Amino acid sequence: MTARVLVVEDESDIRDLIRFAIEGDGHEVLDAETTLQAHQLLQMENVDVAIVDWMLPGGSGLELIRKLRREERTAALPILMLTARSEENDVAAGLDSGADDYLIKPFSPRELRARIRALLRRSRDFDRGEVRVVGPLTIDSAAHQITVDGKAVPLGHTEFRLISFLAQHPKRVYSRAQLLDHVWGPGALIEERTVDVHVLRIRKALKTANADSVLQTVRGAGYRLSDD
Repeated sequence: MTARVLVVEDESDIRDLIRFAIEGDGHEVLDAETTLQAHQLLQMENVDVAIVDWMLPGGSGLELIRKLRREERTAALPILMLTARSEENDVAAGLDSGADDYLIKPFSPRELRARIRALLRRSRDFDRGEVRVVGPLTIDSAAHQITVDGKAVPLGHTEFRLISFLAQHPKRVYSRAQLLDHVWGPGALIEERTVDVHVLRIRKALKTANADSVLQTVRGAGYRLSDD
């Protein structure tokens, strides 16, 4: 499973370490030192995964990720945020900006490779072009869109991944810990209550289409997507 990986990092020694780790798995590496360079490169090149540092010349990694999530070409691009910022609030901010995973410096090349492999597996599962229907919801993975009776329901990147995962296993209950593993990835350094925040956002979006009842809380167990 080889891929093209964009590394957005302004420190050359860290870029070299990332390149060494990634090329060890047979991946091709592209790099950028600023948010502007990264954005311009993504308009011209097809990339499978992006690794983005937080502190960058010309703007933060958070700003870059938010911009990429707003653009159709990169809305579903798997993104790993790589940073020395390790406070819980920082991790939550990185994930809420649209990053799929968050790895704290210093890191081991082995862990970085594992995170990249996990992102590729999940993204290629979502890119199979599957369309799932649960009750009034139609979830189109390839188009990265959810509709209710033909009307699009706007969701953030993380919310889309969460509800898409639940739609793959309708009526099955998943605990918060299980959802963190499946949607954010094993080892994500965030609290389980983060799942509650994203579920609340999904319900709020679905409520505008009178479809929030399909996302159900099972007291003491977790969440499920069901038309019952």
